[in-house]
Amino acid sequence: MLHRLASALLFASLIVLGACQPTTQHCADIPPQFQVKHPSWAQNASIYEVNVRQYTPEGTFRAFEAHLPRLQKMGVGILWLMPVNPVGQEKRKGTLGSQYSVQDYRAVNPELGTLDDLRHLVQEAHRRGMHVILDWVANHTSWDSKLSREHPEWFTKDKAGHFRPPVPDWQDVIDLDYSKPELQQYMIGSLQYWVREADVDGFRCDVAGLVPTAFWNKARQELEKTKPVFMLAEWDELYPPTFLKRSEFDANTRLLERAFDMTYALRLHGLLDSVAQGKQPTNAIDKYLAAERKLYPPSVYLMTFTTSHDINSWDGSEYERLKTNALPMAVLTATLPGMPMVYSGQEAAMKKRLRFFDKDTIDWNGYPLQDFYTRLLTLKKRNPALLNGDPCSEFVRLPASSSPEVYAFVRRKELAAVLVAVNLGNQPHEVALRTLGPGTYREVFSEQVNRMGSGSKVLVPAHGYRVYERLPDPKKQGLFW
Repeated sequence: MLHRLASALLFASLIVLGACQPTTQHCADIPPQFQVKHPSWAQNASIYEVNVRQYTPEGTFRAFEAHLPRLQKMGVGILWLMPVNPVGQEKRKGTLGSQYSVQDYRAVNPELGTLDDLRHLVQEAHRRGMHVILDWVANHTSWDSKLSREHPEWFTKDKAGHFRPPVPDWQDVIDLDYSKPELQQYMIGSLQYWVREADVDGFRCDVAGLVPTAFWNKARQELEKTKPVFMLAEWDELYPPTFLKRSEFDANTRLLERAFDMTYALRLHGLLDSVAQGKQPTNAIDKYLAAERKLYPPSVYLMTFTTSHDINSWDGSEYERLKTNALPMAVLTATLPGMPMVYSGQEAAMKKRLRFFDKDTIDWNGYPLQDFYTRLLTLKKRNPALLNGDPCSEFVRLPASSSPEVYAFVRRKELAAVLVAVNLGNQPHEVALRTLGPGTYREVFSEQVNRMGSGSKVLVPAHGYRVYERLPDPKKQGLFW
């Protein structure tokens, strides 16, 4: 009980100090074209992708709802529900089909439950301080969709005048034609329907870069008339998607200027896979961060992750790809600039690939990594140094080691600081903290407290990590410095 009380007091002091102390750091200028106003509740949020179909044996909203207390305690801020719409029957893949083969944009998949079940789930999430976004597939529908029957003129056609898939491999869906103003109006109305009828807080938009940015700009504008929303685009202007030829990739979609709060950090994801496998040194991360900052101001959100529904099913679990470096990489995605995302089953240390088109329930196995992710996500939630899109925060790379297998940095915001060091090698490495500000630090996982500064060293185990949070200094009336 005393330990919990002390932790609660620490969390409160971090938040108060971050919010109330005078700012002495330089704040980066934000170019005027970046006009998105992020919801206030997103600034310290992490995101959790919910595969409702595979989450429980029932695969329903009601069954998933029982997990909300656990996810709340884990520190989740935003729940992203994979598509909730009915799945097409024609040319479906597998027994259940792809959840991204949408049959009706304004209906709920009966396999998941009812509209009232979804409403109840959203209400319960809100009651627990979490927000909910829906997966939205604007680019294409199923072959037997309501729109294909009622408005065939809203679809692109091949030379013979037949419906066609947007990508050759996507044979279970057909491509929509956004040159049609009526389609755009219908789609915006459908987005508004879910905000109005289910009180959702935004959308994760599938292959958003294949849909005109002008449409997304208008959609965001219209949605904001109802409530502040959070919009996540499945896209990365720094990384061409695998399903497009490089000549087909638009690296200048401007999705983050007026329409979206966040895109994927796909280039970083691929890089972290390569670094974890020893194919690139850890300092390649610095080059990535420089490229990111060259393209975007620090106010922009990018989503960091080690896995997702696509990656797990098609590329393999993080344990297949990252092996013994799976957890160090999870630490990096939770603490580098950006919003961390956890996919269903990661807290269960899930090592299998979930089947995409068939029922394949997650084996939770007692949630062996629940505490691991709780410590990371609650640190993100409470510490001002880790705020999303903060133009006044600092990222300081520590010249911690000559080893290409070690990566260490400090993130600072006014009086708060978080030190992170990961070791991807087979031997322990000592990290010299040459530029670390003096203070008392607590290691987030072991809870060991140490006085450290620029002359200190930290031993990081093989394939391990250390995360330190700076504590208030009682001799200086709660100040860190």
